[in-house]
Amino acid sequence: MGGAPPYVILGRGRWATRMRSILAAEGRSVSIIPVTRQASGEAEATYRSRLCEAMAASEAQIAWLCVLPGPHIPLMIEAALDAGLHVVVEKPWQGSQRVTSSLVARAKSQHRLLAVHFEYCLLEEVERWRRDFHPGTGLRFGGHFFLRRPDHTGMPAIDNLGSHLLAIRAYATPRSGLQEIRCGYEQPDERCVWLEKRNTRVAFLDLLANKEPIIQRFMAKVEGSLELAEFPLGLEFALRVANDGTAFR
Repeated sequence: MGGAPPYVILGRGRWATRMRSILAAEGRSVSIIPVTRQASGEAEATYRSRLCEAMAASEAQIAWLCVLPGPHIPLMIEAALDAGLHVVVEKPWQGSQRVTSSLVARAKSQHRLLAVHFEYCLLEEVERWRRDFHPGTGLRFGGHFFLRRPDHTGMPAIDNLGSHLLAIRAYATPRSGLQEIRCGYEQPDERCVWLEKRNTRVAFLDLLANKEPIIQRFMAKVEGSLELAEFPLGLEFALRVANDGTAFR
């Protein structure tokens, strides 16, 4: 792959603006498609074709979907694949098993990568947990993710915030038991995960103390995986995380 791949961001909110700034700071060419909603009365085929044409015109290689989850996300992925692009999706993943399997199969047939943005999994300490504790048999996993600000997503905290914690577990210690997962808004900031064995804490990680460039690290991992079109934090991984959250409720 010659040179850094160009990106197209779909979305126009705070997160889309931040991702555009980060990508540009890393020297990536970035286009924006701000109007991503399906218009009232617009047929799915028309909506998908409109997005496909806009992404193809951007001449990007990677589409980053900086929008909230919902039934539009699979359509946006299909449109990106129609345009021949690799795709990065924001968490949490809400697609069904059928939708997930269909998208994964299509991406594989086109040799395209589908990634879900679970950036905390790429912290150095989480990678160490994966090396030292994987698969986590005999361990118990716990985590807290509290934000001082109010919710602006309309999603349950376990889905939005909890998916970060459950993704760390699924990546580093998938066979560990779930001891405690607590999430919420408008509470003192706290983000941490830990592992216990026989009631003794064996590892602890304060996510708030993180100063690592994990978004940039995620970008590099995506770009380094394009030729193989395989990525550990893909749709099937994201579906397992979502199912873990459902089971924990």
